[in-house]
Amino acid sequence: MKKLLILLLTFLSSAHLFAQEAADRKHYIAYRAGGDLVMDGKLNEGDWQAAVWSDLFVDIEGDKKPAPLYGSKMKMLWDEEHLYIAFWMEEPHLWATYTERESVIFNENDIELFIDTKGDTHNYYELEINALGTEWDLMLTKPYRDGGLPLNGWNINGLEKGIQLNGTLNNPEDIDESWTVELAIPWKALSQAGPSYSAPKDGEQMRINFSRVQWQLEVKDGAYSKKINPATGKPFPENNWVWSPQGKISMHMPEEWGYLQFSEKTVGSGKAEFKLHKDEKVKHDLRKIYFSQRAYFKKNGHYAKTLKELSLQDELEGKQFDFEVSKTRFKISSPSIVSDKNWYIIEDGRVWQD
Repeated sequence: MKKLLILLLTFLSSAHLFAQEAADRKHYIAYRAGGDLVMDGKLNEGDWQAAVWSDLFVDIEGDKKPAPLYGSKMKMLWDEEHLYIAFWMEEPHLWATYTERESVIFNENDIELFIDTKGDTHNYYELEINALGTEWDLMLTKPYRDGGLPLNGWNINGLEKGIQLNGTLNNPEDIDESWTVELAIPWKALSQAGPSYSAPKDGEQMRINFSRVQWQLEVKDGAYSKKINPATGKPFPENNWVWSPQGKISMHMPEEWGYLQFSEKTVGSGKAEFKLHKDEKVKHDLRKIYFSQRAYFKKNGHYAKTLKELSLQDELEGKQFDFEVSKTRFKISSPSIVSDKNWYIIEDGRVWQD
């Protein structure tokens, strides 16, 4: 009975990993910048003034948790060379000590960017920055759950950034207001295509999310330090405040990130409509099967060959899926809604069209 309960909880946990429908995730439309932007963190150019702020960030687990203690928001622009991102973060206690590049920045307060340009959950990018401007950038070959490796040797070559501190850093004797971060990320750095890289096209969509890591602080010997939980003798867990909720304390679930859509309109010249690509529903269904296969394999030691074995026949009734299954691998396909091609997913979660 105990073993059965553990297996049931394992299945429910796996299913929970993919609870959101595609249409329920946050989205943002980035418009073209009309002029040059200076990366100084001030956001005083007309283009930035015209760009719309996102909703305030929420807890990473969503509505299950209280709203964040401090406000955070972002906005984006783009042009042929760069993706521009600006963050504003309310902060009464500005704190940062890491100065060495590639430090594990999230061990202190930071702001983080995650972007999957192809939307296939593989070879996605992460950037973390603290209030000193110290960076940790890396590429993930795939999510950790699928055996992904963090490639710390990858850098965002050509990254430009600016930080504005509205207060005094590392000074517990006063109350600060906020900090802003302004980024210019070259498209070339976000491409494995080398010299043949290109900027997005009108209406193109990518997957993206942002996370603000915030620790509870106390003052010792005139300096900030992490607040210690007397029951454990360790620091209280960090808060994770995000733009698009993940449903679980993990940013490394790219399928749960929000959508970034690009518009050729110059910012302030008019509005574009967000239109979720129709095939996102196909990819969503394939990922349901993928997560169910993971749970099924954990229970049975092999993959299922039918929807019925996965108890998905009612949920996915009337849709076409072809299973190619061996003991340790699978490839499942489903036809595109908008073309004569098929979408595929395999046991490591990668989704692609052919």
